[in-house]
Amino acid sequence: MKTTLRTDITIASICEGFEYNTFQGKGLFGLGGKLTIQPEYQRNYLYAEKDGKAETAVIDSLLKEYPLGLIYFNKTAADAFEVLDGQQRITSIGRFVTEKFAIMDDGNPKYFSSLPKEQRKLLMESQLLIYECKGEEKEIKKWFETINITGMALKPQELLNAIYSGPFVTLAKAEFSNSQNTNIKKWSAYISGSTLRQDFLERALDWVSKGKIDDYMALHRRDNDITELVKHFNEVIDWVSSVFSEVYDEMEGLEWGRFYQEYLEHSYDTVAMAAAVRELMEDEAVTSGKGIFEYLLGGSVDSRLLTIRFFEKPVTKAAYLRQEAAAKASGKSNCPLCAEGKNANKSRIYKFKEMEADHVAAWSKGGKSNPANCEMLCTTHNRAKGNK
Repeated sequence: MKTTLRTDITIASICEGFEYNTFQGKGLFGLGGKLTIQPEYQRNYLYAEKDGKAETAVIDSLLKEYPLGLIYFNKTAADAFEVLDGQQRITSIGRFVTEKFAIMDDGNPKYFSSLPKEQRKLLMESQLLIYECKGEEKEIKKWFETINITGMALKPQELLNAIYSGPFVTLAKAEFSNSQNTNIKKWSAYISGSTLRQDFLERALDWVSKGKIDDYMALHRRDNDITELVKHFNEVIDWVSSVFSEVYDEMEGLEWGRFYQEYLEHSYDTVAMAAAVRELMEDEAVTSGKGIFEYLLGGSVDSRLLTIRFFEKPVTKAAYLRQEAAAKASGKSNCPLCAEGKNANKSRIYKFKEMEADHVAAWSKGGKSNPANCEMLCTTHNRAKGNK
């Protein structure tokens, strides 16, 4: 890859013909249409997030004549370029010059047009340090993988979008990385993250590819159709909605794609499932609300998913002392199961540290985590008992 350092490009020339599409959240063009500010492999514009602190910092740096850092252009034709690194900074500049946001000055908001004449001149005449790069697509994309903007490291899906850029990624981003998509609110109940940082697209690809996103994107890179991707994603969301009629915060970010694959063929009573979820959500012994949904999908068998709260130490200590006193009076072991059998431990009195608390009536069968349902068993018997 060949690189040439250029210092002749000013902000005024960069902003010539600048357009910003609010619907897509993209800075599209600059240099009078010769510069593509956001190639399809680039991430969405992010500097406007978190009250726009990052984009105002860019303008503040320029007005204070601080260096803005290196910017890289990829030369795609004799007189055409695309931003390889620096699109967040360039878009911030273009957005400010075209009055999309204001900076604060002594507590007062100031748009570009309200800056003093000398500041506007300083800004527009500022020269950028730009490396013009030229090379094969494979070289450019490989180099792009190494780019990290300070505080804005590329996420795995953003890198994959760069590596497999093409019609498929363009269509997929338009569907799943568009914050204006009216379905986002519904999807957000089950998916965590940001549309702009490609989290929704990543989930959609993860579900349809069964975790092999890289392979799936390589296979479909040149496709002009994302029907399979959209169809599978909607099937998963619709399935979840049909099984669980009520939405809980704990649903966000669960492995719904995997659940769909594992439990699709099972039949569920929606009303009964809703009642079961409510009951478990209200059970003080259940400490993992997120585990409730897979627990119910799997037939209410694996209580480990719920992380059942253990008995408090005062409860276990009281149970131990009660059993110890009874055992000494009867001449039998203080482990009820050892006392019943014909074994060498039939009359053994275990120390507190040699025993574990157990639900007399298994939690999975309705037993509660209260003193009345607590008994101490020797470690061997407790770990062998399970839910019996």
